[in-house]
Amino acid sequence: MARSDSVVTLTLNRLARRNALSVGLRDAISDALDDAVSDPGVKVVVITGVGSVFSAGFDLREFEQAAGDPEFDERLWASSDRYHRAVLTCALPTIAIVNGPAIAGGFDLAVLCDLRIAARTARFAHPERSFGDVVYGPLHDLVGGAIARELTMGGREVDADEALALHLVNEVVDAGDLAAAAQRWIERVCVAPRDVLIRLKAKTLARAQYGADVRTLEL
Repeated sequence: MARSDSVVTLTLNRLARRNALSVGLRDAISDALDDAVSDPGVKVVVITGVGSVFSAGFDLREFEQAAGDPEFDERLWASSDRYHRAVLTCALPTIAIVNGPAIAGGFDLAVLCDLRIAARTARFAHPERSFGDVVYGPLHDLVGGAIARELTMGGREVDADEALALHLVNEVVDAGDLAAAAQRWIERVCVAPRDVLIRLKAKTLARAQYGADVRTLEL
């Protein structure tokens, strides 16, 4: 986590695992979001990844471990529930800077944020549909039922330009221009006072009807 003025940036940093969202990384994200919300000087949270991948999704090795370890299985799902709640219901605006492919849970992470700025190398897909549940609700809220069904049930993958056409992302730029584009969006958000941003975010959550008890497998 890095703090600069009124912006907190969370960088997924598991390069060897394509920034896969392990229990430890999910817990770190949840903790960092709690800290950001409690800091009266923070207005916006930015989430991005290191390297050329935003996130390849949940770490599948942990699901293999959980299959034979009930205690770890309980920890895995508790971590998942807390993480999804923390990102989805964060009281501050969140911006995903999608620096590359956002796959499975990485796709979900981008969608759980309020705004998404994507590199032209980004792509979005839900391959986990072949063996498990897919987070559907937030995607439906963003692009509507017809497209959400295509991307989940239909298994369609989209590149960055198509994601822009579908309003899945707010802007697409070349990878080298991503930092500048992100800064423009951050500045736009931060024009508003923190209390106004918090009230606006609360309205978006109320409209979507996501409560404080939201759980992974119900999304």
